[in-house]
Amino acid sequence: MGLWEAVALAVGTMIGASIFTMLGLGAKIAGNNLPLVFVLSGLLALFVAYSYAELGKRFISNAGPIEFIIRGVGDSVVTGALAILFWFSFVVSISLFAKGFAGYFLPLAHLPLSGFNMGLAEAVVVALFTVLNFFGSKAVGRAEFWIVLIKLSVLGFFIVLGIWTVHPDWITPRFDPAHLRGTLYGAAIFFLSYMGFGLITNASENIEDAEKTVPRAIYLSILIVSIVYVLVAVVAVGNVSLPELLRAEDYALAEAAKPFLGSFGYVLVSLGALFSISSALNATLYGGANIAYALARQGELPKVFERKVWFSAPEGLYVTAVLGLLFALGFDLSGIAGITSSVMIVIYLFVIASHYRLLGRREVGGRAWFVLLSFVVVASVFLILQVYQWNQSRAAFWATLIAFAAALLLEWLYRGASGREMHERKL
Repeated sequence: MGLWEAVALAVGTMIGASIFTMLGLGAKIAGNNLPLVFVLSGLLALFVAYSYAELGKRFISNAGPIEFIIRGVGDSVVTGALAILFWFSFVVSISLFAKGFAGYFLPLAHLPLSGFNMGLAEAVVVALFTVLNFFGSKAVGRAEFWIVLIKLSVLGFFIVLGIWTVHPDWITPRFDPAHLRGTLYGAAIFFLSYMGFGLITNASENIEDAEKTVPRAIYLSILIVSIVYVLVAVVAVGNVSLPELLRAEDYALAEAAKPFLGSFGYVLVSLGALFSISSALNATLYGGANIAYALARQGELPKVFERKVWFSAPEGLYVTAVLGLLFALGFDLSGIAGITSSVMIVIYLFVIASHYRLLGRREVGGRAWFVLLSFVVVASVFLILQVYQWNQSRAAFWATLIAFAAALLLEWLYRGASGREMHERKL
């Protein structure tokens, strides 16, 4: 895999479901400042990317962040719990995609957005892609290629045609306390939209000249995705009044295409959203199942995840799918996004801390002052996100804490019963 293939891997993941499923949520939180939210969240991603780039070019391992943490802080119950939480982030992402799919599909099919209809649509789409995953990576990859191609074409069409009809005053940032608070909350939540750059380190063993290619691919992917996100937000907020976007929260991007493309634009973007969300769900379900299986092999999840059943697929696939559906049925979009962001930010903090410790041992490159600054910035984002969850989605706040506690308990019990340990990859 060369530079641009590695970039495409990350970009295809990042420009996935979030821009379709969470645009309405972003408008609800930040209002006219939504384009600014994407700028800030992109800058925040660079703080994490610095450690990923420096560690990724030194430690070539498809274990990615877990490899970095093992080398930086060593093997422990906490390290094992973080590995479980890494898999758990895939579970919660699946629920986000399932809910987003239902939000676009039901209006397009002229069906009411009732709780029953939403739940049924979520169950059907998760089941559909679970069945597809029965047939292995070849079927998944073939489907993914065409879905990604359609997704990027629709977004490009949306940006090129919509940029000419933007109302400048609708996208002018506002800096009163309410808008500033919403902007900070939005940046913390939309941090999730950039988490795909980490997949480059998860594929580093398959990348040519990884020492140079990995950091370049990480920075390029974040730059490209930031530009696309900001332009989509500008076109959406600049073409549709805020009250209209909020009324169409679950399918906001499709509503934003109406002023310059009419009903055709609404249908086109809705179909693009369905393809895009399908792409993300397909890749995440496959990746989540694979991570469950890999962790089980290393003794970090119970063997129920490792046993193979129907069609020789890992049982972790079914557990991942069912848990993802349960979260979709139990939480709203903001709660799901908050839980995923919280889990990933904790992993990011441990990666940054590992970078700092390895710097002290002179095992990796980088500037210590910037690594410390990155830790402070990302920790602040985590605190902001917890305040938002406490105020807006108390159930999601407690679910996040329970997830952390459950991962620690599960790892402690399983490690005590099996005696297995996690080991760094031999270079």
